[in-house]
Amino acid sequence: MPKPLHLIVACAENRVISRGGRLPWAIPEDWNFFKAQTAGQIVVLGRRSFATWRSAARDGRRPIVITRDLAIARDGVQVASSLDTALAFADTLPGEIYICGGERIYAEALALDRPMTLHLTLIHAAVEGDVFFPEWRHLAWRETARRESADANFRYTFFTLEKQSGL
Repeated sequence: MPKPLHLIVACAENRVISRGGRLPWAIPEDWNFFKAQTAGQIVVLGRRSFATWRSAARDGRRPIVITRDLAIARDGVQVASSLDTALAFADTLPGEIYICGGERIYAEALALDRPMTLHLTLIHAAVEGDVFFPEWRHLAWRETARRESADANFRYTFFTLEKQSGL
């Protein structure tokens, strides 16, 4: 039986998630949430996301990087050629599966008929960027949690949204 997926992302109102290979904001509260949620879990991510997240294999995380570059594989870091292959392997491991980007990986995951939870930090601003989170609002999500917050630069909302398979 496939495990439910957890997609975790911070995006701006205009769906921007990255600019020039980096987050276009620095929100410590969101980064701490992201690290706490994924600690000790399976993290599935693309090659570029892995390259920018140097601590992906720390805190007990088990990264599965979707790439054709087998040189990325090392002790504690698995490589898979596709999301399907990565998830088939992840389903055999202990722990929850967190999808951590990038844009193509998120799009493929959102298209799956599989139960999933979206941990979304929605930044209430339009931000310039070159990588986007796919449109998610058309899916049949059920909001299970919401928390408003802000820092000196942004207002943002932490959402937890759930979608069952077959919806």
